[in-house]
Amino acid sequence: MTDLNHSDVHSIDTKDTKFDDIPVVGAQYKTTFFMLVSCFALWGLLNNLTDNLVPAFSKIYMMSAVDSSLVQFAFYGSYACLAIPAAIIIKKYSFRHGLLVGLGLYMIGAFGYIPAAITQNYNIFLVSIFILAGGLSVLETTCNPYVLALGHEKTSIRRINFAQAFNPLGSLTGLVIAKLVILSHLNPATYEDRIAMPADELEAIRTTELFWICVPYVGLIAVAGVIWFFFFRSKSTEKDTGGDLNFGSSIGKLLSNKKYVFGVIAQFFYVGMQIAVWTWMIKFVMTLKTDLQEAQAVDMYLYAVILFIAMRWICTYLMKTIVPARLMAIIGLIGLGVTLGAIYLPANQAIFCLVCISGAMSLMFPTIYGIALKGLGDEVKLGAAGLIMAIIGGAIITPFMGSCIDNGTFSSFAPMYEGVEAAVRTSYFVPAICLVVIIAYAFANWKKAED
Repeated sequence: MTDLNHSDVHSIDTKDTKFDDIPVVGAQYKTTFFMLVSCFALWGLLNNLTDNLVPAFSKIYMMSAVDSSLVQFAFYGSYACLAIPAAIIIKKYSFRHGLLVGLGLYMIGAFGYIPAAITQNYNIFLVSIFILAGGLSVLETTCNPYVLALGHEKTSIRRINFAQAFNPLGSLTGLVIAKLVILSHLNPATYEDRIAMPADELEAIRTTELFWICVPYVGLIAVAGVIWFFFFRSKSTEKDTGGDLNFGSSIGKLLSNKKYVFGVIAQFFYVGMQIAVWTWMIKFVMTLKTDLQEAQAVDMYLYAVILFIAMRWICTYLMKTIVPARLMAIIGLIGLGVTLGAIYLPANQAIFCLVCISGAMSLMFPTIYGIALKGLGDEVKLGAAGLIMAIIGGAIITPFMGSCIDNGTFSSFAPMYEGVEAAVRTSYFVPAICLVVIIAYAFANWKKAED
């Protein structure tokens, strides 16, 4: 990366300094890094809140799995639409401008939940989710390369893993909020009960349920406002400058870089896998344990995110001695094994394996990101946009997995199970396929040492 090659930026002579002695974040960048980390936590929180909107809207609006997963289509589809505009902003102006735009869009989208709830209009919710997620897309496109730039290139992958380790802390907070604020306020009335209700009674129930959906999104506007004000008052540093776009030339260079292109593909399948696994986790648990309500089933989701957090910290530490691509390959193979266990093992063991999938996923996003962007020089900002656009995998793979549940697409591969259980279990062949692609990317970079 160009910013990292300037002689005035390097305070460390890499020829005479051991890798372990290089600080992950320089002292002069710690305040900026802390505020960026708060953005990682914010979008992690919002991502997991959104995952829980799928079962919530499914119950509130009495929808099929595919229809309720339009939430994820709007959310992650927006990521793809806004990533390139975000890259243009940060390449032409600065990372700071990108942060201000991203946080602003989030606040506008969150305010949109209010009229959506008042009118009980699902389509307004989808539009608001699209705007909100567009803000998060700009934030991710901005924050990830900004973090990579805040220090030495030798520690860039460790630094992005360190920053991303705070993302699941936000996710965990999002799960707790979803459990206590959204899912716990869903009326226990079943689909059949709601069909039989008088219209005014059903409307009253929906009014209460939609109100509680709004509460966390609107409440977080205050947090976003504080971060926005910090970056508004901040001044750009040597790490945060704009320049010429050279859009066509940059695209050509990126497309000719096989490691980068394969990284975008791997990221597409990774994000699709993560969102699909977490979106349908509650349904999986409730199908195998039919006596549970949503607020109880979300406990397994909670355990999964705790494991995800723990493994990300562990993997970040292990990267001091193990090449990131090799670590990702090994853990990816373990992830493939537990995914097959979730499909075929008895209920309790299958749920345990389902939780373990999250542990295997923990290091993948930042590691793919860091490997793909390493050495891109001036193209790193636009390259970051391509990797964020790959998040559209969540918009495509999640509904596809939902259709597999609705249609029992892979049910014949588990003849020992029947009906809905077979359909739900075998839908996890979708994340298994995604893991194969990620493992292939890891092995493609197996022999490349940390330069």
